[in-house]
Amino acid sequence: MSETTMRAVGYRRSLPVDDGESLIDLELPVPEPGPRDLLVRVAAVAVNPVDYKVRRNNDPGGEPKVLGWDAAGTVVAVGDQVELFEVGDEVYYAGAIDRPGANSEFHAVDERLAARKPATLSFTEAAALPLTSLTAWEGLFERLGLHDGPLNRTGALLVTAAAGGVGSIAVQMASALTGLTVIGTASRPETADFARRMGAHHLVDHREPLAPQLAEIAPNGLDLVFSTTGTDRNLPAYAETLKPFGRVVAIDDFDSLPIGVLKPKSISFHWEFMFTRSLFQTPDQATQHHILTQVARLVDAGVLTTTATRDLGAVNAANLREAHRVLESGAAIGKITLTGF
Repeated sequence: MSETTMRAVGYRRSLPVDDGESLIDLELPVPEPGPRDLLVRVAAVAVNPVDYKVRRNNDPGGEPKVLGWDAAGTVVAVGDQVELFEVGDEVYYAGAIDRPGANSEFHAVDERLAARKPATLSFTEAAALPLTSLTAWEGLFERLGLHDGPLNRTGALLVTAAAGGVGSIAVQMASALTGLTVIGTASRPETADFARRMGAHHLVDHREPLAPQLAEIAPNGLDLVFSTTGTDRNLPAYAETLKPFGRVVAIDDFDSLPIGVLKPKSISFHWEFMFTRSLFQTPDQATQHHILTQVARLVDAGVLTTTATRDLGAVNAANLREAHRVLESGAAIGKITLTGF
């Protein structure tokens, strides 16, 4: 490759999103791929809450830090131990949180965390899927145990913020791949409409008490809860509405959790953090390659669809600040993407 530097977007100090220095345009060296790395020319990225959480809480002390953990692009070089891909492959992935993010023209990612992108999707549409698909798949089929039995398991599942990034793909997977009755939460007409299009069978308003609404829809109780937000606030309602031996998986952040309310029914609580495998270099990192490969097959078969809803244009500091602003407001529906440089 002839390129030695690349355009990127990052930050040097943790600042509010309305500060023009909260995200800045950078010129950085093109990364050298490690032994198992793909070097990807990034075509499109998507933005997730983890981006603004890292920006607000992880001050790099003046050194440029690049965010971005959703990308799609084309492999332009490979490490000498790469086995799964070759130059020219079109890929999509979320990557690793302890490595530089993908808001850059070129990006190095471990091949075990990537997969060939869905052939029926554009780079932009594909970039919306990796982080949330991995989170939803691991949450449903690993943490909640749906992989332990047949995929047509019946019962009732609650997915909070069903129009959000993770919620909208979790609803799709649960309604398409299981026999569960999928109940989503939403509070606005537009989010309710989107959640229904994603496959939610029923909806409740998360701005109102959940337990009475859920009792009407699932009078025999819930079997499972996929809690994407408000877990600390909603845990008493989960404890009330879940059946004995039910399961909760959570992905959000909070200071404390009154988990004792789950004990009388022997309800189990699980965390889902899709970066765990890469962060701790677990032996099964390639599981994420296999999950994304399966997701791509399901997309190409028409079973799942992209959750991309809004593209803000080129990958630059101004557009990424706007993406962070929308996500921080809590008003995002589906996934926000950016395309090209």
